[in-house]
Amino acid sequence: MIAGILIIVLLLVFKMRPESQNFPQTLILPEGTKPIAFTQTKNWYSIITDANEILIYKNDGTLINSIQVQGLE
Repeated sequence: MIAGILIIVLLLVFKMRPESQNFPQTLILPEGTKPIAFTQTKNWYSIITDANEILIYKNDGTLINSIQVQGLE
């Protein structure tokens, strides 16, 4: 019974520990861009703009791709 409680406590500790995320300190966006959403993975992050555009950046701030989403108006 003690071993079971110990296992449960260890599982909770491992589940609750924070994962290391490299959140960018500054975001440099194209002129006139207004962000409305942000998503991040361990290798890249994306900004969704009010012009229905998705900007995908490497964690170092380099723009990888720009996707225009059509048909939402």
